[in-house]
Amino acid sequence: MSDELTGAARNFVDVARVARLGTVTADREPHVVPVCPVLDLDRIVFSSSYDRKVANIRDNPAVCLAFDDYSEDWVDGLRQVIVFGTAYLVESGPEWERDRNLLNEKFPQYPLTAPMELDEAVMVEIRPVRVSSSGL
Repeated sequence: MSDELTGAARNFVDVARVARLGTVTADREPHVVPVCPVLDLDRIVFSSSYDRKVANIRDNPAVCLAFDDYSEDWVDGLRQVIVFGTAYLVESGPEWERDRNLLNEKFPQYPLTAPMELDEAVMVEIRPVRVSSSGL
């Protein structure tokens, strides 16, 4: 376990197309959903509508992101990075624009099928606090 996202774990997260985000509801129930993240410097960014995960983050910014690569080869083929962190919501301004541009660059599907519009989408930034990995 490390407090930074470095080396092979950083590379694994950087190329990941999907991760699973874990948050906690106000009733302390777990809530897990897939997200499409981009790694930018020391933060992991994804976009969201104003939905349950955003409400959960407003109540409790402690989150977990699970990145994994599954294989039927359980000896050498399973890889994972778990990032525990603090989430921040970016709802406007130059940082919102920067995050949207980074996501559009990594995921060209966004502008065509799920455009991120101001006041409809929030950028969620995760600052890693602790990182765990295996199989890398």
